[in-house]
Amino acid sequence: MMDQPPRIGLLDAGARDAITDVAGVTVGHATLADGGVQTGVTVIHPHARDPFLHKAPAAVAVINGFGKSVGLVQLAELGQLETPVALTNTFSVPAVAQAQIARCCAANPEVGRAWSTVNPLVLECNDGYLNDIQRMAVTARHYDLACASAGVEVAQGAVGAGRGMSSFQLKGGIGTASRQALLCGGARYTVGALVLANYGVQANLVWGGQPLGRRLAARQPARSEPEKGSIIMVLATDAPLDARQLKRLALRAAAGLARTGSVYGHGSGDIALAFSTAYTLPHLPAEPMPAVALVHEALLDPLFQAGADSVEQAIVHALWHAQAVTGRDGHRRDALRPLLQAMNK
Repeated sequence: MMDQPPRIGLLDAGARDAITDVAGVTVGHATLADGGVQTGVTVIHPHARDPFLHKAPAAVAVINGFGKSVGLVQLAELGQLETPVALTNTFSVPAVAQAQIARCCAANPEVGRAWSTVNPLVLECNDGYLNDIQRMAVTARHYDLACASAGVEVAQGAVGAGRGMSSFQLKGGIGTASRQALLCGGARYTVGALVLANYGVQANLVWGGQPLGRRLAARQPARSEPEKGSIIMVLATDAPLDARQLKRLALRAAAGLARTGSVYGHGSGDIALAFSTAYTLPHLPAEPMPAVALVHEALLDPLFQAGADSVEQAIVHALWHAQAVTGRDGHRRDALRPLLQAMNK
């Protein structure tokens, strides 16, 4: 009987094997689970200070752009986070973005007046198979609850934004992992990943390098479906990288994603975001910009390896920890772990 998920790669994991192994990062969820409403919000805080006044350097890599996120244009232009990173379902993006704006204005009354406006950042996947997405059940209160619950212990599976998500015609959701990167010269940094997994064709599933999807499809054929639904991959690191280098790191999330059997299908919005906690960028022009000694370009490979491995491991964890969910109109997604246990008896 398989009692542990496969261990991806050769690099060491952090103490929690979670994105919160990057010091300062916290994660919170608000979960809605009531009949046809199976959805929620997940929030990632890059640090404990005001994210508008102390902006984390960040970058985005759009691997396949079938998505309805908010905030990516300015993020790509300026290379900064101004709010926590929020994840939710497609139709709840506007409500969560408004909640982010409201929280920022409450903390900084001059936003949009004497100061510039804030750039909310909300990324999404479509959970409409299990969740009655047209009910738009997520409100500002749920975003606030997710923020208030944020901590270093990260619940995984069918929680928060992952509550209604499907992956490989099974139950998907939230997964997280981390890896330690040792650079030439002895510097050690952490790369952590958190994914919102809602993608994949079952027969294509690769599980720790093994073609598990073929065995699942032969045992219990799933109806044929195109790859759709999306995955959001968030990478955090304590390595001092600028926005350009962070985009290079974000792109390596695609390597971890591909190893699981994704082909970045037409209807799958595959988006990766990376940020650094090594320094922050001040909002107020009277404050000096930081003088940061960045990691040399030629030394980035261990970080790239850590990024790819942590994303693959986070996807494995999302499937491993997910519980079966029955939602809208009796639609059901089974959990992977009981199927693995049955296959290994």
